[in-house]
Amino acid sequence: MTPSFWQIWWGAARPRTLPAAVAPVVVGSALAWHVGKFDGAAAALCLGFALLIQIGTNFANDYYDFIQGADTQARVGPRRAVAAGWVTPATMRRAMVGVFITAFLLGLSLIAWGGPWLLAIGVASILCGIAYTGGPWPLGYHGLGDLFVFIFFGLVAVGTTYYVQAGTVTVDAVIVAIPIGLLAANILVVNNYRDVETDAAAGKRTLVVRWGRRFARVQFGGSLVVAFLIPGLLWWRGFGCAMLLPWLLLPVARRHAQRLGNAATPGELIVLLGDTGKLLALYALLLSAAVVGSKFMA
Repeated sequence: MTPSFWQIWWGAARPRTLPAAVAPVVVGSALAWHVGKFDGAAAALCLGFALLIQIGTNFANDYYDFIQGADTQARVGPRRAVAAGWVTPATMRRAMVGVFITAFLLGLSLIAWGGPWLLAIGVASILCGIAYTGGPWPLGYHGLGDLFVFIFFGLVAVGTTYYVQAGTVTVDAVIVAIPIGLLAANILVVNNYRDVETDAAAGKRTLVVRWGRRFARVQFGGSLVVAFLIPGLLWWRGFGCAMLLPWLLLPVARRHAQRLGNAATPGELIVLLGDTGKLLALYALLLSAAVVGSKFMA
């Protein structure tokens, strides 16, 4: 049965990936609040821009993966709108362009807070969103997708959110960005782990295709370890014991690593993909609460 119009486009937006857009804005804004520089309007604009970039990138993936032959009937994950025939390639391409243009226009308003150099950040975010699966040298097809996610959904997103409110980028801003980028990249690891066979057949050389599932499990687990070491580092840097709040999620993170290693069916990995996004969201909320709480405990 063909889904409804709204179901098709909500699916194309890939809601399981949206925590990767929300988390860095929440964390960057919490740190801005910690130093007395929180600006609700700037934070809201950053959130809108980040969500639009994520959705535009997902639309681009839907379009370009179909064009490049990575999304076929053999694909084991959720059906994609273009590959399933629910949306024509031309329509998806127009939707992608429309979302990116909207993101660009929204991002222009942030120049009032961060200055004209933010234009370069906005353009780079859009170009990389397209280049992830499109263009003459798609990043995701050459094993650079994980690095792209870590940089843009970690360092850039957290750092820019903090900068437009605080007017600077500090060591602490970089430190809190690291776990957000790593946990966002873990969403991609699970996705690519599930699609390794079809990606290999389509010539999509993700890290899992290049180095195998064992490497992916090490990468996934290593990212979790680093992410959960960061609260301890922030505690050591003087934020107080409140920074250990994200450690409440350690049992969940451990189970996620076990589930990746034990997964026997695509369905299990689809569920884990959603749960990995939820872990990122919960981690970001607890880390933000810890940053805010440390202000009162100082």
